[in-house]
Amino acid sequence: MWVERLFRDLCGHVMAMTDLPAGAPAGFMDREIRSGEGWSERLGEVLATCRVFVPLFSPRYFASEMCGKEWYAFAQRAIQHQARSNRPAEAIVPALWVPVPPEQLPGPAERLQFNHRAFGDRYVTDGLYGLIKLRIFAEEYERAVYELAKRIVSVADSTGIRPGRPVDYRLAPSAFGAPSANPRPMQVTVAAPTRHDLPEGRDPAYYGDSPLDWNPYHPVSQRPLAYVTEDLVRSLNYQATVSSFDEEVLHFDGKQPPSRPEVLLIDRWALADDDRRARLQAFDAENRPWVSVVVPWNRDDHESRAREPELTARLEDTMPSKMRQGRAACRAAAKGVPSMEAFGRILPQVVEAAAQQYLRHAAVYPPSGGGHTERPRLVGPMGTDYATTHFIPDTLDFAPDAEDTDDSQS
Repeated sequence: MWVERLFRDLCGHVMAMTDLPAGAPAGFMDREIRSGEGWSERLGEVLATCRVFVPLFSPRYFASEMCGKEWYAFAQRAIQHQARSNRPAEAIVPALWVPVPPEQLPGPAERLQFNHRAFGDRYVTDGLYGLIKLRIFAEEYERAVYELAKRIVSVADSTGIRPGRPVDYRLAPSAFGAPSANPRPMQVTVAAPTRHDLPEGRDPAYYGDSPLDWNPYHPVSQRPLAYVTEDLVRSLNYQATVSSFDEEVLHFDGKQPPSRPEVLLIDRWALADDDRRARLQAFDAENRPWVSVVVPWNRDDHESRAREPELTARLEDTMPSKMRQGRAACRAAAKGVPSMEAFGRILPQVVEAAAQQYLRHAAVYPPSGGGHTERPRLVGPMGTDYATTHFIPDTLDFAPDAEDTDDSQS
């Protein structure tokens, strides 16, 4: 009830601040989906077209896998938009429903650059739920909602994030990741040449002064793939470290237990260098299931298409194990990912496969002492009949509608 009131109040302000025609939907809240309507498809369509995403922060919000999936679906659009335009697309406007301590925020939420104090000190200490429930704070509530609506309209006008393809919720991961007390590391390594050591005849437009400048999806993408990958990995609540294969000679020691899972991005043109090819061959000879290989392949790159049989055969001869290792998604990623959209869809599966293999092969550090400890049991006057009887408000997302692409609308 209280979330619905907030949504109506926000929509009223947005209508007043824009030229939306009377009766047009200013936004969408996922509670509006009726039973049997096909909630997954409807929600996917809205998240693929809305222009601003407004998560209602609370402890329960970040414990919800579905809320994490919704955040992930929208974040992918922002990352793809930034890759195409090479401009930040900060289109997530968080609202404090219940204040959450910073140490309890998952990485994607913690990294948001947002000044909540601009909406009032009472808003920061009590959240919208506290303001809306107590009449004494009615004025503070009105101010906070008005300022939030202004921010939503401003972001919608300035960002202009493009519509995307609806996400399949059966496959979408949660942006909040698995509950963990420690940050989850993920290594992103790039095996690619620079524009200074390209094979004869190779177009330098796809390369830069460093292997990390490699941009296989040029000209659609304006950003190097290493940094797009870093953003995608971080959107899955991992701490990403990016480096070049050429600089990580000491890192590749298969006799040592892994220190982190890894995604290795390989440019097939990189194998024209005999030394790099020999090191990749030695790398493949080691058993490293915690390393997932992804081979970006631009179907609009005419040079690569013309020499595809040769380049593919060289890679399969150099890294036969990695080409056949892992689950179906990993094998597909190693055979070639033809577009930036396809890269964004398959990378979460590759990251998850690397993380699972890392957990199976990493060094184990059991707690000291081998004494037996009994399983804890709930005791007391209520025993196993204990039940939660207090009410906790639902935690929802809502997002201003974007079916109309006019920048003056929200």
